[in-house]
Amino acid sequence: MRILELDKETKNNILENLLKRSPNSYGAFEERVANIIGAVREKKDAALFGYTKQFDGADIDALSVLVTKEEIEEAYANVDPALLEVIRKALVNIKSYHEKQRQCSWFDSQDNGIILGQKVTPLKRVGVYVPGGKAVYPSSVLMNVLPAKVAGVDEIIMSTPPDKDGKVYASTLVAATEAGVDKIYKAGGAQAIAALAFGTESIPKVDKIVGPGNIYVALAKKAVFGHVSIDSIAGPSEILVLADESANARFVAADLLSQAEHDEMASAILVTTSLSLAEQVSAEVDKFAARLERREIIQKSLDSYGYILVAKSEDEAIAAANDIASEHLEIVTKDPFTVMTKIRNAGAIFLGTYSSEPLGDYFAGPNHVLPTNGTAKFFSPLSVDDFVKKSSIISYSREALEPIYKDIVQFAECEKLTAHANSIRVRFEDF
Repeated sequence: MRILELDKETKNNILENLLKRSPNSYGAFEERVANIIGAVREKKDAALFGYTKQFDGADIDALSVLVTKEEIEEAYANVDPALLEVIRKALVNIKSYHEKQRQCSWFDSQDNGIILGQKVTPLKRVGVYVPGGKAVYPSSVLMNVLPAKVAGVDEIIMSTPPDKDGKVYASTLVAATEAGVDKIYKAGGAQAIAALAFGTESIPKVDKIVGPGNIYVALAKKAVFGHVSIDSIAGPSEILVLADESANARFVAADLLSQAEHDEMASAILVTTSLSLAEQVSAEVDKFAARLERREIIQKSLDSYGYILVAKSEDEAIAAANDIASEHLEIVTKDPFTVMTKIRNAGAIFLGTYSSEPLGDYFAGPNHVLPTNGTAKFFSPLSVDDFVKKSSIISYSREALEPIYKDIVQFAECEKLTAHANSIRVRFEDF
């Protein structure tokens, strides 16, 4: 990996380079996605099944688009029992963590007849998109479904692309069933997002779409936002390790590569105050990369978006981490908890030598659906909050309104909204 001295110019160049990976830069694909969405919106099932044949090679129709009970039973028979046990253990951790996020409605009443409050209501129907293709992600199924389940969403449906034989990955079906998905549909890509957003004869319209996907899925989610809610426009994965001379170079190198293997646009960055550690990590990265299965992807990722930055001080290193606002941030220093208090921007923060990023991906409990491309400066991880909506409650008695009604009238007349003023005045004056 390239080793650079951290300064203002270096940091700005890196930030500019990382932003090239943003889904907002995928303009060349937008017209194609818009055409797919338009076709599904107009022709519904006919377009959906046509695109499934075109892109996935599968002959799906209204009778086969919904995964059957028999297919789920077959999936359970084909999944390694040891994997099923791991899925169930992870499910317990993820559910337990998200249960602590649950919010309740609240009401505050006063003696003069004022009642104010907030009503928290789960969404009625949510669509979870799960990628297919060459990768299988039962962990993403759990991370996207369980917060919705904890929130109390009435109906959770899932959409995932089939293979050419019309089959869905067994582990995906098992994870969905264990997490409590109500219905699973065989549809992928932008066409699936359009089906979830607008509805077809076979797939019902949802209130919100969550879940990761490729460029087409990301752009489709962006295009349908407003017709439905979405979680985020996810970019490529990224990790930043903030380390000092106490860090284990071999561990740090392994952690950097855990994200570089995702795809060629993934980013892996080490920021350290130790030149010695920087050199050791670079050497360890080369050793690991030479023998890992996805070494070609890893190398392209590191060549394009991999950096080792040597800072003059811990404060400078922390400032760089906050500016980059990485999806995953590992803090491997003598006192990681103190450093953590100075971190303002990060999707998920991992503290200490044995809190490796994959722990969060699969098992610990916090959600692995995280803000990318610097959006951790203003976005949060997927949570129970994403699956509820809040309504304000206002109730005033006559006795509560009368002392302040003229104040409201004055405010309304100041804005030249006389009907607003009249709505208040008419309760106390002839007009």
